[in-house]
This record gives sequence, structure tokens and C-alpha cells, in this order.
Amino acid sequence: MAKWLEVRPMRILVTGGAGFIGSHMADRLLELGHEVVVLDDFNDYYNPAFKHRNIASSLKNPRFRLVEGNVASRSQVRALFSEVKPTMIIHLAARAGVRASLKDPFLYQQVNVEGTLNILENAREFGIKKITFGSTSSVYGLNSKVPFSEDDPVLNTVSPYAATKLAAEALCRAYSHLYKMDIAVLRFFTVYGPRGRPDMAVYQFTEKISAGQPMAVFGDGSSCRDYTYIDDIVQGVIATTTQEFGFEIFNLGESETTSLTDLIKLIERIVGKKAKIERLGDQPGDVPRTFADITKSQKRLGYNPNVKIGEGIRKFVQWFREERENRDSSLRSE
Repeated sequence: MAKWLEVRPMRILVTGGAGFIGSHMADRLLELGHEVVVLDDFNDYYNPAFKHRNIASSLKNPRFRLVEGNVASRSQVRALFSEVKPTMIIHLAARAGVRASLKDPFLYQQVNVEGTLNILENAREFGIKKITFGSTSSVYGLNSKVPFSEDDPVLNTVSPYAATKLAAEALCRAYSHLYKMDIAVLRFFTVYGPRGRPDMAVYQFTEKISAGQPMAVFGDGSSCRDYTYIDDIVQGVIATTTQEFGFEIFNLGESETTSLTDLIKLIERIVGKKAKIERLGDQPGDVPRTFADITKSQKRLGYNPNVKIGEGIRKFVQWFREERENRDSSLRSE
């Protein structure tokens, strides 16, 4: 048995731990009795207030520690590793979003590639052998075969975001080979749910439809995504913290697809209002579909996604309404 598996509870470093997926991971790890150290830079990709709300309850837990810093900063990360000495790392910090990566590809290269290399190199130096890395279904790009399997060639990436994530995966493979690190690479498929990023389709559509405002829709609505509820993603990530893999890549998706048109209709039905749609052309960097083959994850991780899109959107809309009401109440009391 690997030494890290013998350590219970663990001290787990979660990079990007104040973000959407990261904050849910931190909550679950705390529930399981682990110590959690979160590294997050609270950048301005979207309003940092969202992230502060994400971790507000965790800050009250004595086993939770927040460190503000950038994964690409060698001095900050080295100082953190030297002080904290984590048992394992869940590396989720990244610049996300296909469209934004077209506007500033150098920033994406710095955070997603150099930041990952920085985490790996410090893990090597400080003897940390267990890492889980959050990648993306975007690495499959214009894959003609569906559903997408971990063994498929990934030669058709069509955005800087996808390219930087694929480069980070390659670094993980190299470090695993060279330094005998146990690294699980997880390709997330369109994650949504409570605390979802405000730039993502589910959040934007819910917000615009609820307010009766026009919303931009790219393409003719036929593009399809494998929407994956946050609880199912957390389940898959947790599974990687309890097993040895060497180096492995796993898809985490629902293995079902929903068209953009059907997603809008579903949100309309749950919100109880019709969308005001402004049609725009296809967006460069977008792909026509994503669709996860989760056979490997089911066999090796015991991964069992169980939140269907209808239920997941209902849960998200309920959270959205409660969050908006709490925010409005807070503003009224000021």
C-alpha cells in the first residue's frame, strides 16, 4: 500500500478551492474529516464576491485554511508547500472558458501550463506522490467518434484553453513516469449546479430568463453537451483520493447529451418564463458536441452519476433563487 493511503485523515491542498468545483470539493473533504488547505487567487475573471460566498461557511471550520496566491508564482507556491506539507493535491486552479482563452491565450498558458508545472515540480521536491488533476472534455476538440473515450486520439483541439489543458495533462504524464507519482487526470464534462460560474450557459440562461432579458445564443441550437451535475463530479474526484493508479485518465460525465435548444426549453419550463433569444453565429473555438464514455470510470472508480439533467436544473434554479433572495435581503439591510 502506498504511504499516502496509510495517512488518515489527510492534509489535502485544493488549488482553485474557492471556485465552483473547488469549493464543493473542500466541503466534501471537510465532511470526510480531512484537513483542507485552499489556494486561490480570487482573480477578476468573474466577480470575486462569488468565490468569497462559496467558502464563507468553510472559513468557520478549524480544519480549513485559505491561502490567497497564484499557482503560477514560484515563490508563493514553494513557500506554501514548505509550510503546509500536504499529503496530497487536488489541482483544480485554472483559467477556464473557451471564448475567453481566444482573447488572452498568454494568460491561459501561464496559469494552466506554467501553474501546473509549478505544482508538479513542488510536489516532486517535497515528496508528494498523490495528485488529482482537473482537466476538461474540451481536449477532445472536433472528435468525430462518439462517445468520447480516454483512448481516443486528442489531435483536434480548437481553442487555446483546450490546448493548455492538454499540455498540462502531458506534464502530469511525464512527472508520473519520471518520479513515480500517482496522478489521476479527470476530464470534466460541462459541470453545472449550485455555485456555478456566472459566465456559464446554465447560469446565464437562468438569470436572463428569470429577469425577462434578452440572451445571446450562439449557433442554431443544435450543439450538444454532456451536462454533469456537481455532486456527480465530486463523487468521481473523491474516488481518486482512495486508490492507486500510477497514471490514468478518466472521463467524468453523465454519458447523456442535451442540445442547446432543449436546455433552454428545460430552463424555461422550470423558471416559468419564455426566453428572449438573440441569435448569433457560431462561436470560434466551440465544438458541436461532447459526450462521455464513462465505462472506465465506472469500472475503476466505481463512478455512478445519478443526477439527470431535469433534476439537476431544478436544483440549480432553486439555488439560484435562494442565492438571489439572500443577496437582495443583504442589500436591503445595509
